Amino acid sequence: MGVVTPEGHRESSVVIDRLVGAMNDHDLDRMVALFHPDYDSRQPAHPGRAFVGLDQVRANWRAMFRGVPDIRAEVIRSVQDGELNWCEWAWHGTRSDGASFEVRGVTLFQIRDELIVAGTLYMEEVELDPVGIEDAVEGMSGARPA
Repeated sequence: MGVVTPEGHRESSVVIDRLVGAMNDHDLDRMVALFHPDYDSRQPAHPGRAFVGLDQVRANWRAMFRGVPDIRAEVIRSVQDGELNWCEWAWHGTRSDGASFEVRGVTLFQIRDELIVAGTLYMEEVELDPVGIEDAVEGMSGARPA
């Protein structure tokens, strides 16, 4: 069940460990079995990507396994706080068209009765052509830092 910190938080989750294993084994059925039938997925930076239910989980990951046949998931750090798991991820591989696949981010999963019942995902593709901080601030604010 993970190490318990002085604050009482477990540093990992059995469910997250199983999820990583299923992802890295490309075992779609084992992966989908970790989600509640009414799984509620939200991506606050991309609200149009929200969905509910296992059918979409299965469709998404079937496409991911097909499109990135060597996809690997790595947990950078994970903390279980009651029903809420905070997890920093790195996903990488090579897409079937030969392009590099690199995604990093954070998920907040609500886990109940060893099932993921809801998720808030902040997962983004890593920029292949990095943008400097001045350009990023200017792009967001319209003003360039001095």
